[in-house]
Amino acid sequence: MSRISKVNRKTAETDISIFFDIDGTGKSNIDTGIGFFDHMLTGFSKHGFFDLDVTCKGDLYVDGHHTIEDVGIVLGQAIKEAVGDKKGISRFGYFILPMDDALCLCAIDLSGRPYLVYEADFSGEKMGYMETEMVKEFFYAVSYSAGMNIHIKMLSGSNDHHIAEAMFKAFGKALDMATRTDSRIDDVLSTKGAL
Repeated sequence: MSRISKVNRKTAETDISIFFDIDGTGKSNIDTGIGFFDHMLTGFSKHGFFDLDVTCKGDLYVDGHHTIEDVGIVLGQAIKEAVGDKKGISRFGYFILPMDDALCLCAIDLSGRPYLVYEADFSGEKMGYMETEMVKEFFYAVSYSAGMNIHIKMLSGSNDHHIAEAMFKAFGKALDMATRTDSRIDDVLSTKGAL
């Protein structure tokens, strides 16, 4: 069964198109107009083994907020659509990822219930043209749009670039684990019988 989604969203602030393939090989083509954000999404795709195409034309003359938050919304929708009815998937995923000085724990649950727990601090205001505060906003948007519980906790780290990169890569690895199929799961992995 194909687990692929294509989502488009156009507002007065952004025009976004996303192609997402859960069962890909890590190929990506990312163009949001914010180089550092593109780099983060490329790492998410590569290390999660997701094929991901993202194009976004946003109001960057204002700042990067609308672009980053809205890409998070659309990516969350794409993940939710590609996962489908969740039958046979592992549901939970986690990873602890080292990135030089940085060590990030990411755990997720594709429960259908959105929730973000985020414990991280940055020393600077920006990484390239991306505001550090937007990292949390991105993951919040993904969580609520996908109906996904996300816990991100930085266990160590002093370099902002490494901290952010560890988060995005760990999220990719955790999502890869959660979306894997398991032959022991006949329906959905829930005592309720629904997710």
